Amino acid sequence: MKRSANQLMDEIALREASLADAQRELAAGELTSLQAATIEARETLALTRVREELRELNAHGGRSVASRRRRRWLLVCGLLCFLVALIIVLWHSLALRQAGTSETGSVTLSPSQQVTQLLTEAQADIANGKVVTALSAYNQVLLLSPKNATALTQTGWLDFSAGSSDASPSLVALGIKNLRLAIAYAPRNSAARLYYAIVADSTPGNKALATSEFRVFLSLNPSPGQLAVARPFLQQLHLATS
Repeated sequence: MKRSANQLMDEIALREASLADAQRELAAGELTSLQAATIEARETLALTRVREELRELNAHGGRSVASRRRRRWLLVCGLLCFLVALIIVLWHSLALRQAGTSETGSVTLSPSQQVTQLLTEAQADIANGKVVTALSAYNQVLLLSPKNATALTQTGWLDFSAGSSDASPSLVALGIKNLRLAIAYAPRNSAARLYYAIVADSTPGNKALATSEFRVFLSLNPSPGQLAVARPFLQQLHLATS
């Protein structure tokens, strides 16, 4: 059912108020960082959808094929922003659990130790929102260990996200290639399966692949954090999480 401009504006106001409430509750300690990020991501995605619907209504009074494609693209970009927000929070919680790791100083490290250190540094960079620095560290890992599934997964996801946001087909293709390699080298890596499933769901014509990949992901006993990221997609595809 098509909604009026007033109805759309009312929804925008409600969702903006929800975002403001989440920030206040986070500051007051009533919400955890993950809960606040989840609310923020959900409301931001919904706002993207409603604002685009309002723009279409005001501009055309209906939807052309081009406007529908543009709307889908905006939703995909909004969804990617949502996932990046969640993943940063999840990495942050992981980094806190690893706090206390001592620095190596000037000690010479073996290649495997260098890989471990670079992965830890990249994880910390992601937690602090330093995506470019993290990507550099993951690429250094791949120079030392080209089949490292963690580095392939993270570079794949970061490249795909950046390429989608900047409308860069070459980056999108590179991201998908690295995610496929991660799965080839570590088929039971739940993170690689999750990100690849999200990529499939976010690109037109790949619903069957997305469903298949999410089913594999669920069979791998994913962590609660990974399930939190996957939940919106699982609900959309009518897949159980238990």
